[in-house]
Amino acid sequence: MFSKTVLPIATAHTGGKGRSAGFTLLEVVVAAAITGLALVGLFQAGTSGVFAVDGAARVDEAIERAQSHLAAFGRSGAVTPGEIEGDDGGGYHWRLRSRPIATQQAAAPDQIASAMTLFAVDVEISWRAWGRNRSIVLDTRRLGSGASVE
Repeated sequence: MFSKTVLPIATAHTGGKGRSAGFTLLEVVVAAAITGLALVGLFQAGTSGVFAVDGAARVDEAIERAQSHLAAFGRSGAVTPGEIEGDDGGGYHWRLRSRPIATQQAAAPDQIASAMTLFAVDVEISWRAWGRNRSIVLDTRRLGSGASVE
């Protein structure tokens, strides 16, 4: 029926010193250098990503602190012109400035005339990060009474 025929495998030997199946020292050194450069690039990309995330978190926290100061301004008393500042903890410092920008006399029938003043209010939050001073500023307008524009 069927018969199997096995053919011999021919091997050629050139004699002398032939190339062995390993890598040369130069190939290993080049591969190590390329691997090292790739690892340095990956490490730099990873650390810059971590720094960017940390910086964004600090800016986000500063914005929240500034919004809090703006929301609290004028709640406990009259809105007045001036400047106040303080330490906010966590390395943050704040400064709030208020200045009148417009005044209008409002008189209702049967009442004494009163002045309504529009104030420009801004809050600056500053902090130090990576050897540099950073800051954000939020501003708004607030209505107060009794002050006059100079």
